[in-house]
Amino acid sequence: MRPGDRIFKNLTTGAGIVVVALIALIGIFLIVQAIPALRADHVSFLTSRVWVTNDPTNLSFGILDLFLVTVYTSLVALVIAMPISLGIALFLTQYAPRQLARPFAYVVDLLAAVPSIIFGLWGILVLAPDLAPVSGWLNKTLGFIPIFGTGNIFPNFSGTIFTAGVVLAVMLLPIITSLSREVFERTPTAQVEGALALGATRWEVIRTTVLPFGKGGYIGASMLGLGRALGETIALAVILYIPRGGHFGWSIFDGGATFASQIAANYAEFNNPTSAGAYIAAGLVLFVLTFAVNFAARAIIGERKGA
Repeated sequence: MRPGDRIFKNLTTGAGIVVVALIALIGIFLIVQAIPALRADHVSFLTSRVWVTNDPTNLSFGILDLFLVTVYTSLVALVIAMPISLGIALFLTQYAPRQLARPFAYVVDLLAAVPSIIFGLWGILVLAPDLAPVSGWLNKTLGFIPIFGTGNIFPNFSGTIFTAGVVLAVMLLPIITSLSREVFERTPTAQVEGALALGATRWEVIRTTVLPFGKGGYIGASMLGLGRALGETIALAVILYIPRGGHFGWSIFDGGATFASQIAANYAEFNNPTSAGAYIAAGLVLFVLTFAVNFAARAIIGERKGA
């Protein structure tokens, strides 16, 4: 091996080791800092809905509500973002002329550059009032279904999981759309031209060639978007209303707090190591959850590449 190749190999290997080491060190830090608070916890950390950390001598904190609201908000966003992103990606790669597809793709990608706080302010000040009548109609018409039932902040339909999910879906669009577009563009030209030569319509080409080829990449992109949604902080901290004494009840019209928004909203309690340890413990669960989702996404994408 030439000296230049050996040096480059060592540098790239070292860079990979540094990344893995940083992730391991973050995990170790979270575990070490969380253990004292977990030992002082007076309720079950995994199953309790209580969160009282302002008294370091009487800590009572559980993550069940935080976990449920985090996952529920992210899933609502994903359900909204996935079909829209799929439609945009297919339009840009299969229908739009090249002179239109390129600038349109740039506009979609620019959504990723908008700061989270801007999305949060737009969501609570502009979008929430417009969504309130829709939320009220859904609650009145489909309230017999638990997910559309009366929430714990009724009749306020502003700071709900539904509003937060819609805003979060807009934030996920550039991620899912960009990755899906890259996958769909790599559909073998021979397969597309062969389907067209056999008389297939454009939709039949998409259904029989493009979608089967890009399915794994699209699912992987959606999983990466889910990982992004799980960790969103400022926008959700601005939008979500935290009810007093109300617990999450499986309705999209509930209020609540996610892991990240709860930590951001209570940073003033970090001056005490024991109280801070409660939030670090919650952050540890979020770290593991996000890592697991992103690992699953990479596994799906890697499996598709190897196919």
